[in-house]
Amino acid sequence: IESQKVVSSNLIKKEIMNNSGEVNYSDLINKINDLLSDNQVRLNNISNKNLSYTMVEFYTLIAMATLYGSIIAMTATNKAIANVSNVGMRSSVAPIKKSTMLLGGFLASYIVQVIGLSLLFIYTIFVLKVDYGNNFLAVVLLSLAGSLVGLSLGVAVATLIKSSEGTKTGIIIAITMFWSYLSGMMGISTKYLFDKNLPFLNKLNPANMITDGFYSLYYYGVGNRFEKDVISLIIFSVMLFLVSLISLRRQKYDSI
Repeated sequence: IESQKVVSSNLIKKEIMNNSGEVNYSDLINKINDLLSDNQVRLNNISNKNLSYTMVEFYTLIAMATLYGSIIAMTATNKAIANVSNVGMRSSVAPIKKSTMLLGGFLASYIVQVIGLSLLFIYTIFVLKVDYGNNFLAVVLLSLAGSLVGLSLGVAVATLIKSSEGTKTGIIIAITMFWSYLSGMMGISTKYLFDKNLPFLNKLNPANMITDGFYSLYYYGVGNRFEKDVISLIIFSVMLFLVSLISLRRQKYDSI
């Protein structure tokens, strides 16, 4: 909120400078009230002036693509588990640390995921003529962070759940669809409904971190909210990966 004489966001700083660190809070409150009651006060909208629901849909597409990378990681991780595949049997008796095998499969999956995202961006930019604006590098950064979550989920499901590959795939799809629903990927209004009534769900929801990062980037640009989402995604990924590593190390077999 601002007027011709005073910008409210700088009012406190100005008072502190004028009074050498000592502020008369009663006088400050009166000035704020006068500012708000001024007929010339107006809202300063700093959000994106060119709002496009089509652009939001493309952000949703990217977010879904990052999450479905979990199937790639799950398939690669199964190759290191003895009771899932013949390759896993040979890998489990090989003189290689399980952490090395797990990390190698994760990195290989990440390379494949990055290639897939690159093709997606190339197609949307050069074929569909999608304009990602001046924050394209930030869009890529958020996509890479979201891919870490998707791949970590795939690794976690592969190591924590003892079942067939088809069952694990179904579990991954169910989890990602549930996360996507809560984050508003099936409808923007759903996200705000859960943010208002059950905020703790979306605060722990990595899909919501991805969509929230895209929304904040689209409307306000790179800022604290965007950086918080990226850091939260990385932390979530590291936690899932560590849990998966501990689970894989504890797996023992009487015979193979």
